[in-house]
Amino acid sequence: MRRFLLLLLVLWITAERAPAAENAQLVNLTSADNADAWEAVGRVNLKGTGFCTGALISETLVLTAAHCLFDKRTGKRVDLKDVEFLAGWRNGRAAAARNARRVVLHKNYRYQNSSRLDRVAADIALIELDKPIRSSQIRPFEWARRPKVGQRVQVVSYAKERAEAPSLQETCHVLGRDPGILVLSCSVSFGASGSPIFVVQNGVPYIASVVSAKAEWNSRDVALGASLGRPLEELIDRLASTDGVFRRIQTVRSDGTGKFVKP
Repeated sequence: MRRFLLLLLVLWITAERAPAAENAQLVNLTSADNADAWEAVGRVNLKGTGFCTGALISETLVLTAAHCLFDKRTGKRVDLKDVEFLAGWRNGRAAAARNARRVVLHKNYRYQNSSRLDRVAADIALIELDKPIRSSQIRPFEWARRPKVGQRVQVVSYAKERAEAPSLQETCHVLGRDPGILVLSCSVSFGASGSPIFVVQNGVPYIASVVSAKAEWNSRDVALGASLGRPLEELIDRLASTDGVFRRIQTVRSDGTGKFVKP
């Protein structure tokens, strides 16, 4: 409760400086030309339970929301064989399709957690693909520091009413944040869970968060996103330390730090 009140206080304090929630002005990425920079975003298909959105952060790793890997009807984990990633899914075709080899969730994530904020803060997961995606057209994203309050961000997502091609919301902003959560003016809907939230630096998009939930604040819709940073590094470390197929390499993050692994 204290954390929730602090988050509301941050939102209230920054309301004068942060932009109001924008109307959903979405760019449909239905053509090869306008989708080119976003081909590493794809649909995470969950057989029998629906879909989410995910994004490649290496040739074999997809970043998404942890709650996507649970069946909302039963509360149980989705079987690994029922998880599929369709990179650049657009109008019935994928730039690349892969099945899941392994899945790792944030160590503190609990699907049945009664604290919504604690659940959001831990709502990240990595899907390790059964085969690498190597293509000059599909470029994995690097990740960035948490954006500041008032900073502009972008979201690329699939959703229930636009499941056959991704859409880009070019103008939304960070309304508030606490150590583990971002509150955003972005418009999200069912299927957008796990969508990458980007900051653009020198024309290059970097992932700063992933969409966890839709919420309401001050009579307007907002999106909640999980912070990355150390939690994402821990997920990568867990994969690397439990599989001899992986070897550690150094990949430079947008702020000059960060570690990634590749096969």
